[in-house]
Amino acid sequence: MSDPVNSISEWLRTILSGWGLSEGLITVILAVLGVVILATIVLVVDIMLVWIERKMVARFQDRLGPNRVGPFGIIQPIADVIKLLIKEDILPDGADRFIFNIAPIFALATVLLLWAVVPFAPTIIGADINVAVLYIVAIGSIGTLAIIMAGWASNNKYALLGAFRTVALLIAYEVPMVIALLVPVLLARSMGMQTIVAAQSPWYIFVVPLAALILFVSSIAELGRTPFDISEAESEIVAGFHIEYTGMKFGLFYAGELLHALTVSALIATLFLGGWRGPFVDQVPILGPVYLFIKAFLVYYLIMWVRYSFPRIRIDQMLGFNWKFLTPLALFLLVVVAILDKAMVGVSQVQYVLVMLGANLLIVWGTVIILRTYARVERKRVGEERAVAIAPESDLADLVGQE
Repeated sequence: MSDPVNSISEWLRTILSGWGLSEGLITVILAVLGVVILATIVLVVDIMLVWIERKMVARFQDRLGPNRVGPFGIIQPIADVIKLLIKEDILPDGADRFIFNIAPIFALATVLLLWAVVPFAPTIIGADINVAVLYIVAIGSIGTLAIIMAGWASNNKYALLGAFRTVALLIAYEVPMVIALLVPVLLARSMGMQTIVAAQSPWYIFVVPLAALILFVSSIAELGRTPFDISEAESEIVAGFHIEYTGMKFGLFYAGELLHALTVSALIATLFLGGWRGPFVDQVPILGPVYLFIKAFLVYYLIMWVRYSFPRIRIDQMLGFNWKFLTPLALFLLVVVAILDKAMVGVSQVQYVLVMLGANLLIVWGTVIILRTYARVERKRVGEERAVAIAPESDLADLVGQE
């Protein structure tokens, strides 16, 4: 059975038709069933990501990680879920009960909704809409709303401060992220995810690697992971916007963060790594999800690598990096790609790829030259300021020595 998903769908449709149900009702039932199955699979994978992250960070830090509950500690995430379920549910005094309770649900639901437009195979996709990239941007913004809801409803100044800082970071890095998303849209001439995947011959990471890098960096910032983990800067704001959440409500925020990282990895794999494309996938569509998750976990590993290798930077450095460097770079890249794409109509595919790749490498080289010049000027300026500051002390010392 080369396409078991659609075969099972047709089998269920036949059974429901035999019961005398209308075609519209059958479509709704199958859609709801598909949503439940996809959400369940994704959440089970999310639980296993807890174990994977702990094992990976242990290897980075020369430790063993979970190794007591089950073989190699593999059942440890289940124990964590049970612990969160039986913990006391606390509502702070003065908190807005409704907003406080719905914020973690929003945080997890928005991540799950993004999977609706991720194509798993040529014939397996939740919703093949022609504005899927716009849908991703719109749904992703709801997560920002969930954070400000959690901070405001907690009636805690530290939670509110953490929410303000996190939202400032998220809104800032959405700009280069959206610009980077426009690059594959421009190359494929469509916002549909299936069309973007089908157009990748070769993968877009070999055509516009700088756009993939910008999307990767801005996505890490959107996730709130190191070096952009300002949302959970424990040494500064007592764990951020979710400080007042306990039990499974905190668990929903934690699950949403891990699942968001996997979702971003799947989106990057879809937009720049060919998505479900791979050997024999046209003959055996069930291979599509396998290829997609292999690529997604490769990106996820890079996200973990960055998280456990770099220290956190200050929020002014984060915002300065975005507005002064990343956003202008993304805008310049988009303009260059648009001009070259229009100018190379009718050229061969090899020439097209080589010119686009060369333009990306040239932009990277120019950026490095500009940054080195800027760093040299800054070092000179700081040195002169220090010399001026030290000079009066030296003159005073000379006067004292003469006396």
